[in-house]
Amino acid sequence: MKLTRHATPNGPRWALDQHYLPTDFSLDQWLKLDLKTALEQLKTLPLAESAVDAILAPIEDCHEVWASGVTYLRSRDAREAESSVADVYQRVYEAERPELFFKANGTRVLGSEAGMRLRKDSSWDVPEPELTLIINSSGEIVGYTAGNDLSSRSIEGENPLYLPQAKCFDGCCSLGTSIEIVSAAEMADLAVELNILRDGSAVFSDKTLTSNMKRSFPELVSFLFRELTFPCGVVLMTGTGIVPDETFTLQQGDQMNIRIGNVELTNSIS
Repeated sequence: MKLTRHATPNGPRWALDQHYLPTDFSLDQWLKLDLKTALEQLKTLPLAESAVDAILAPIEDCHEVWASGVTYLRSRDAREAESSVADVYQRVYEAERPELFFKANGTRVLGSEAGMRLRKDSSWDVPEPELTLIINSSGEIVGYTAGNDLSSRSIEGENPLYLPQAKCFDGCCSLGTSIEIVSAAEMADLAVELNILRDGSAVFSDKTLTSNMKRSFPELVSFLFRELTFPCGVVLMTGTGIVPDETFTLQQGDQMNIRIGNVELTNSIS
């Protein structure tokens, strides 16, 4: 099953498998249900006409997006290369406790085709394609979407304590296009692909698998929920295994194409 959110003339509306759900369906209320009840509800809701309106980010204003860092070996190596305190990243990669940080609230999240932006005070910027978990208020994993954790490597590399500034700014986060409702086990070996175009030509391309992650999805979720409650549910980016080398930085007009499993996400730098 697949959930999408659309910009209709009467406001945002959710669809299931490309057919509109009742107008009163909301993700935050659905994520308050336990997983079994939520899945049963979707099977009984009446479906309306085909969903043809523009697709929005699959998230609502009340939701928070959190993110995980240094969950892939490639990410650890890249962080060590950019930082003057490289052992910090080695320690967190090997530690029991993962790196978790706040990324964006729902009002700041962009959908596919929306323009992302670079910080004016950053000189080295990269997209970070990440399988992104959709989690209900009880901490159960409901499904996934694709995420772009756009980041300033120059700011984080200067000092790890600058991480919030490297990660949180207007236009820094995109999600979409759909929520794929599957179990955590079905996400364990998904392909993650990133292609970047500049003036219509490819300037970077790479891919990995979620099975290359050091940490499991339930592990990340368990740490996020240790001392935090999310009454509306929460969205969690699970880290990136694709990082361009030190010679690459994004430029105005670059197009970033991300594919994770069955979900595609496309954004340009505007």
